[in-house]
Amino acid sequence: MNIEKRDFDKEAASWDEHPNRVKLARDVADAILKQITLTAGMDALDFGCGTGLLTLHVQPFVRSITGVDSSQGMLDIFKTKIAKREMNNTSALLLDLEDDSRLPGNYHIVLSSMVLHHIKDVKHLFNRLYKQILPAGHLCIADLDLDDGQFHDDNTGVFHFGFDRAALRRIFIAAGFENVSDITAATMAKPTSAGVIREFTIFLMTGQKGSLQS
Repeated sequence: MNIEKRDFDKEAASWDEHPNRVKLARDVADAILKQITLTAGMDALDFGCGTGLLTLHVQPFVRSITGVDSSQGMLDIFKTKIAKREMNNTSALLLDLEDDSRLPGNYHIVLSSMVLHHIKDVKHLFNRLYKQILPAGHLCIADLDLDDGQFHDDNTGVFHFGFDRAALRRIFIAAGFENVSDITAATMAKPTSAGVIREFTIFLMTGQKGSLQS
């Protein structure tokens, strides 16, 4: 497994040109909206927002949304979208996703799509995010089911070849989240390294912080 960091800056300019990525963001957003009731009083965080594909689908339903990412190139694309659409409730922030520093603010909902497999210490991340989610708030994680390392053309920066849902559910619960559930949010057909077309599934797992927790 190649655990060097992937250079997303180099991919930023053409990132949105891939129809599968655009569709995936829409499918994940639809799944979130089915599982969680978003309101105009909520503040949201998109962890690992990239060019803002998912962020922009959620933005109309919340009071504010902050996208954080470790790629300046991705954020530059996202900021251009924010400015063009004059979205005053949306912001983008450069942040090392593996850094222990506290994220800015507290949130009613934290969402993340196709980022978790790039995070080495998932348990530590969940503990970190739990502290910044407001009481009764939600964590929404979308990522690959177990894929045997076949999903990516290049596994640079990939720490996990998808996730076993039962094992990930236990990590949610250990971090303190309640009402943990999962659904299949999307499917994506693409060729494996062997050239065989395979259908990969992407789940959405959600958990809620207790209403009396601080």
